[in-house]
Amino acid sequence: MIKKISAAASLVITLTLSSGVVVAEDLAEAILTPFRQKEIVPVDNKQYKEECGSCHYAYPPGLLPSKSWEKLLTAEALKKHFGENAELDADTLKVIHDYAIANAADKSYHKRSRKIAVATENTEAPLRITEVRYIKRKHHEIPEKMIKGNKDVKSLSYCDACHTQANKGVFDEDTVKIPNYPNWDD
Repeated sequence: MIKKISAAASLVITLTLSSGVVVAEDLAEAILTPFRQKEIVPVDNKQYKEECGSCHYAYPPGLLPSKSWEKLLTAEALKKHFGENAELDADTLKVIHDYAIANAADKSYHKRSRKIAVATENTEAPLRITEVRYIKRKHHEIPEKMIKGNKDVKSLSYCDACHTQANKGVFDEDTVKIPNYPNWDD
């Protein structure tokens, strides 16, 4: 069985490369698809974590596509970042910008990030994670009183209020605990 799969993979790679149609990224995706991680790459950049996390949860870049990060992480946009002045010096902004772009949903091979990338590819760049169609769909069953009416959650933008392993890039249902509603999904 393995010989058949290996032979088929070799044939596909040979035909693909000889046709000149596929670029290395497409080939990498085809090869890596079965080995993708399920969730999202956790934030592992100290400067990103410190700067962004000083005001709010430091969202993993894989929760938005690069076109969103391009709009959010400009000097002008940070002057009025959701009603706050979040200006950064040019060097810090470059580090954070480059990190977010390199780890954006459309650059990731993690399954949840890929779903976000697909959900945003033919849309205007969402500026809020809560505007992403995929994210809205994943939260549609949660009653508003458990989010907006919950003093310990307030909004879907507080991912880490309910996703107990958000800092590890894990957003699956098994790790959700809605504050003040311990048995909400039973």
